[in-house]
Amino acid sequence: MPELSVLEICSGGGGQSIGLELAGFGHAAAVDIEPDACATLIRNRPSWNVIEGDVAHLDGKQFRGVDLLAGGIPCPPFSIAGKQLGDQDERDLFPHALRLVREARPSAVLVENVRGLSSDRFRDYRSRVLQELSSLGYESFWRLLNASDYGVPQLRPRFVLVALRAPFAAGFHWPQRLGPPGTVGETLRDLMGSRGWAGTDVWAKAANDIAPTIVGGSRKHGGPDLGPTRARRQWLKLRVDGKGIADEPPPSDFPPDGIPRLTTRMVARLQGFPDSWLFAGSKTAAYRQVGNAFPPPVAFAVGTSIKAALLRQRIQEPTQLRICDAVPVV
Repeated sequence: MPELSVLEICSGGGGQSIGLELAGFGHAAAVDIEPDACATLIRNRPSWNVIEGDVAHLDGKQFRGVDLLAGGIPCPPFSIAGKQLGDQDERDLFPHALRLVREARPSAVLVENVRGLSSDRFRDYRSRVLQELSSLGYESFWRLLNASDYGVPQLRPRFVLVALRAPFAAGFHWPQRLGPPGTVGETLRDLMGSRGWAGTDVWAKAANDIAPTIVGGSRKHGGPDLGPTRARRQWLKLRVDGKGIADEPPPSDFPPDGIPRLTTRMVARLQGFPDSWLFAGSKTAAYRQVGNAFPPPVAFAVGTSIKAALLRQRIQEPTQLRICDAVPVV
């Protein structure tokens, strides 16, 4: 089966990259402005064309004819709600993504964003994005997807845009929902007990639900944690201390009835990253890459549907990318 090509912008720590790669897309380039994120991509995929830089300065014409343009575009700030697409705001990367679509002319486009973009406040903005894509010859599809529907033990709603050229658009179908994911306890039991903590089994039984939405945090704030007060209360119900991220799993002498913190590796697994994926940078930088990621299993599911449309194939049955899949992806 032929390998399709993808130009991925705002790649971050590689969540979407992993899913698209497993779906059958080879990277023409992976672009991100953050040095640590680029170092992560290079560490795990040294053969990739990783470009460290601002997408505002990326020339899409050099990627003319790529099969897919994909990216986790940062959410347009709420301050731009009601403004027109193209109004000057350096935080809004949608205009640059649309410029790259005009220049690269991909067969398909995939953009994921936070749930807020689906709100009524952004209705006019979304309409202008769709109008622009339509003028370029694309048929567009928006949908709110929950990561928990694709095997990720976390709700994590994401607003996803897929756009395809004719005649590929007629063959696109959103991926089917899969069975319920495992709980936080089931997903992390082996990692939580890796240093001999006697309370592991009791903890795993108590952590009997999926996780709240994991957030990556802001560079303006302190070290990594699992979110604001409301999120921490939700984590506490799962017997997780959300006030920080641990360097290691709880040791053997940790109180059996204690409330442990998660490590970056544990959070990465809850996001659907394989355990073999290594993150570059400090703990804060690594956690930010994890928390801001598009979960690989969701990217895999959507990427598989896009590939089927581009190759005009019918997906026979839903497939799932397993959490902590140890199969090398090269």
